[in-house]
Amino acid sequence: MDTEYYRQQVTGPVVSINTPFTRDGEIDFAGLRQFVDFAIDAGTKALLFTPGDSLYMALTDDEVAELTRVTAEHIGDRALFIAAGDFWWTGKTLEFGEYARSVGADAYIAVPPIRGSTVAELVNFYTAASQVLPVFILSGSLGAAGVRAALEAVNILLEEAPNVVGFKEDFSSAFARPACLAAHERWAIFAGGQKQTHMDMHPYGCDGYMSIYMTCKPEIAHSYWGAIERGDLAAAAGVIRDYDMPLVEHLYSAYPAGGDAAQHALLELAGI
Repeated sequence: MDTEYYRQQVTGPVVSINTPFTRDGEIDFAGLRQFVDFAIDAGTKALLFTPGDSLYMALTDDEVAELTRVTAEHIGDRALFIAAGDFWWTGKTLEFGEYARSVGADAYIAVPPIRGSTVAELVNFYTAASQVLPVFILSGSLGAAGVRAALEAVNILLEEAPNVVGFKEDFSSAFARPACLAAHERWAIFAGGQKQTHMDMHPYGCDGYMSIYMTCKPEIAHSYWGAIERGDLAAAAGVIRDYDMPLVEHLYSAYPAGGDAAQHALLELAGI
């Protein structure tokens, strides 16, 4: 599969969807649509779900399906939409991938159910899932097997699973650096979480990064990316120092309810 389209779409700041909820704990679909519109208007070319950021732990499988359908329909052809499964067995993963494709998802984050899978099990799982929809891997899902095994799985998938199109890094720099060197020519790669993660990966081949700022102060996200495009790493590091590090420290250290609650509060302050 030609992965260039996926690379183009995840280049720059991309947005991981924080599932919004009403006061009574239901999915806030009006808020979800507003979130999507804000992110696209801010300039993102890709939106995605992950089991973590999107709080699948608070959702039933039916709610995950409905969330996926509504999001796919609302995004349409305005941006790349990467749906996500949960920690499901292979049969359920394939079933949901078929469903995600039927409602308009462009790609799929498939998540293996067993932490500590063997290399062969990981390869078989991702290969099967990628035959339903193009697959992005969460590197943390490989990580439980250890760095050496995770890299072995990447190298096998590069040769044997052409519909695996990329990965999102959320494991460790010890994995990310050699994985980027091995895979970047053929896979689209983006960093999870923070600009500093992208900066760590940038010399080895990394196309974009997930940005909190894209749904509150997108000009900060674009200022970082503009510095990267100019090759001005000192300016990029300045954005990390002045904005990224203080925000993440505040969100994840100052709130007893945790970073997820703080990010939802930030969205409310931004009017989403």
